[in-house]
Amino acid sequence: MPLKAPNSLRSLRTLRLRNLPISRTPLPCTARYSSHSPMGSATASTRKNVTIQTLQALYRKNEPITMLTAYDFPSAHVADSAGMEVVLVGDSLAMVGMGMEDTNAVTLDEMLLHCRSVSRGVKSAFTIADLPMGSYETSPEQALTSAIRMIKEGNMKGIKLEGGAEMASTISKITTAGIPVVAHIGLTPQRQHSLGGFRVQGKSTSAAVKLLRDALAVQKAGACMVLIEAVPAPIAALVTQKLSVPTIGIGSGNGCSGQVLVQVDMLGNFPEGRFLPKFVKRYADVWGEARRGVEAYREEVKGRVFPSSEFCYGVDEEVVREFEGVVDEVVGEDID
Repeated sequence: MPLKAPNSLRSLRTLRLRNLPISRTPLPCTARYSSHSPMGSATASTRKNVTIQTLQALYRKNEPITMLTAYDFPSAHVADSAGMEVVLVGDSLAMVGMGMEDTNAVTLDEMLLHCRSVSRGVKSAFTIADLPMGSYETSPEQALTSAIRMIKEGNMKGIKLEGGAEMASTISKITTAGIPVVAHIGLTPQRQHSLGGFRVQGKSTSAAVKLLRDALAVQKAGACMVLIEAVPAPIAALVTQKLSVPTIGIGSGNGCSGQVLVQVDMLGNFPEGRFLPKFVKRYADVWGEARRGVEAYREEVKGRVFPSSEFCYGVDEEVVREFEGVVDEVVGEDID
């Protein structure tokens, strides 16, 4: 005598045969049974929110300001939880996050998407976003419009733009609207083609004088900080001494008021053989750890080691036996 299907299965079959809707109301449960889960909200921070006033206070105490790039929720979350005072959504996103050849290809809309992700991961740090190439050079009005979008749509607290004295009127326009601006001088990657590539700046007396004049001009225009990239340490230190706002160095020595690095670079999250600027120090080997983990996973799947029973959901043996008894019948119905 064939085993009769349990009532629950017979009811299901009856509903199917009659083309009646099947209830999808989930059963109450206390655990999350899902193939994935969100990282959740960023961990509540015990430190106070970092403001412009906080950064100015650090500058007055001669305490270095820490800045790090982030491009999404996880990278922002770790930067903030590790105590960074400033999190920068840099246009370096184009190269290290989107696989582009340089920073010029990333658009304002793409930057905004990543800014929103970063803003959800940051609870205390001061957030700044790069204005990408093409979003601010045409006029101060264009720059202000883009900056407002970064604040309103990207949930950022300030913006960064590249350029020295020639951008003074633009910086003034944006700061007059109440938006903090970080000016980026020295090596300006968006202008690499006019600079002859990614080259160290300020190596001659005339170049150092131009750097100082640029720094003084953007400070006068209202910049709250000045980022100095790829400038010899003694030159950057002298420029820093002549300003009354903090400088943030990247490849410009520790005489600056603070430092910034690209998170992907300093964490070593890249394959062997990739070019790394001289000024980058690797503090971890994220790529190596990630690859070892992925390789171990592949081997366990190929060897049917994963998933073992501890990673599987359980079911009553009686249910399995009952299902085995009706499975061929159900398949036969589907064929008919």
